[in-house]
Amino acid sequence: MRAVHLLRSITVELDRLGGRFAAENGLHPTDLRALIALLDVARAGVPATPGRLGAELGLNSAGTTALVDRLERAGHVRRVRDAADRRRVLLEVDDRAVALGQGFFGPLIDEVVSVVDQFDDAGRDAVERFLTGVRDAVAARGADSSR
Repeated sequence: MRAVHLLRSITVELDRLGGRFAAENGLHPTDLRALIALLDVARAGVPATPGRLGAELGLNSAGTTALVDRLERAGHVRRVRDAADRRRVLLEVDDRAVALGQGFFGPLIDEVVSVVDQFDDAGRDAVERFLTGVRDAVAARGADSSR
């Protein structure tokens, strides 16, 4: 149970930190989750469409449009036409938004990387398996509201 309590504590602290970042930058917490989701999709090399973003965040079409409009007005994202299918709109996170996030979260990321670097390859693999298993369990729980 110690690991469960530590994960809960980390979640609370990360949520608090994300809330501070959002408040300091005039963002709604959903805006921050949207930016993170878009960055994750870009890192995975997957096209970021409004539909994918809405599904990821559990928003309907109107809510997704309002969210994207808000982020676009703030200069954090832009809509671009897909070069392969001009009918499809893709979402890109603006470089200024990336820099803003790196300026705030970068020092924490560096500290976490330093912690991870204290483990050997086998330890890093074990930590990654553990965190992946926890993430998958949480995601499955969230996807199945009947549990």
